Amino acid sequence: MNIKTRLIVMNFLQFAVWGAYLTSMGSYLATIGMGQEIGLFYAMQGIVSLFMPAIMGIIADRWVPAQRLLSLSHLLSALFMAAAGSYGMSGGREFTTLFGLYAMAVAFYMPTLALSNSVAYNALDRAGLDTIKAFPPIRIFGTIGFICAMWITDLMGWQATYNQFFWCSAIGILFSGYALSLPPCPTNNGKGRSMAEALGLKAFSLFKQKKMALFFLFSMLLGVSLQITNGFANPYISSFGHIEAYADTFGVQHANILISLSQISETLCILLIPFFLKRFGIKQVMLMAMLAWVLRFGLFGTGDPGQGVWMFILSMIVYGVAFDFFNVSGSLFVDKEVDKDIRSSAQGLFVFMTNGFGATIGTLSAQAVVNHFVVAGPGVEQMEQWKTCWFIFAAYALVVAVLFALIFKYKHQRQEEVVEKTASHQKLVKP
Repeated sequence: MNIKTRLIVMNFLQFAVWGAYLTSMGSYLATIGMGQEIGLFYAMQGIVSLFMPAIMGIIADRWVPAQRLLSLSHLLSALFMAAAGSYGMSGGREFTTLFGLYAMAVAFYMPTLALSNSVAYNALDRAGLDTIKAFPPIRIFGTIGFICAMWITDLMGWQATYNQFFWCSAIGILFSGYALSLPPCPTNNGKGRSMAEALGLKAFSLFKQKKMALFFLFSMLLGVSLQITNGFANPYISSFGHIEAYADTFGVQHANILISLSQISETLCILLIPFFLKRFGIKQVMLMAMLAWVLRFGLFGTGDPGQGVWMFILSMIVYGVAFDFFNVSGSLFVDKEVDKDIRSSAQGLFVFMTNGFGATIGTLSAQAVVNHFVVAGPGVEQMEQWKTCWFIFAAYALVVAVLFALIFKYKHQRQEEVVEKTASHQKLVKP
């Protein structure tokens, strides 16, 4: 296989591991009586993301080649995930045990997101390929892998069972072996980034700039929304099964497939980002993302798996705008606005504020809202309680969007305007 094909397989398996359980675990937890702890499970991904990627990054820089560390991390994650499945199969229902096994699994999985990127960039560089042009089409296959794993979890009937953990583990073990065949990544023989650099601490100086301070603040506030639907969409849609009119609908029977439309939308929206950034600029693009989150949550609250299924579908479609226009565009904005010597640290800070700090606060807060409003009761009554939660999430996203529009000042210059100003300046200074 050529290098692009090998990296496509790598990305496919990397994200298939995640897709095997990420959108369905909430339903399993609700089934075994841990519905009030769903947020804690999803928050753990953000918590470990605050420090594990940095630690593993230093190890890969200094001592262990990235492809080998990628293999070892996936193996350990897969073993802990298999242990979680075994605990569920044995009838275990103790929160501490299941949560502990799951926490160890994600602690070793989350750093692999960065490690797999390092392996890909290194391989493309060694092959003499432009990473900016070559990597995005390769990365899309990661989302495809995520979708395929979701569909198998759904079609095999594993959405509400411990089998999704075994499925995740099997893919992880397969990937662990495959990772050893990937091109070698050199280490720096004990030298490399310091802990401060790896954690992005140097980039905290950017908070002295009002524009960047506001950008990172709103990145955190928007990051609150990132994991809410991953944790609660499947349990919510599946709950319609308690109502006779919806029990046999496609959405209730195959919630994961319905939710996978979000990932399909994500792959398409990535392709739109260059045009929208060039045409509208970062402020307008991020504002579009914030308003898309309002629609994402609001349509969940107004839709249903029957006559209103079109609202669910539309919610899945706007997810691509909500997620990509924020994450990808925000990353590009950081890359453009900061000095080269702190570029990597600034990217680390962006991830820290969004997927770490923001997402952790978001999932724990969302869990508190769900625990408060969704209580035992007849199916119709429970659906109304769920709808209240989705409207609260939508209202939060709307408040953030309005504040962002009013407070964040950034004037975008379209490329043609820059060309005109440059030409005018040249005329003025021309002797």
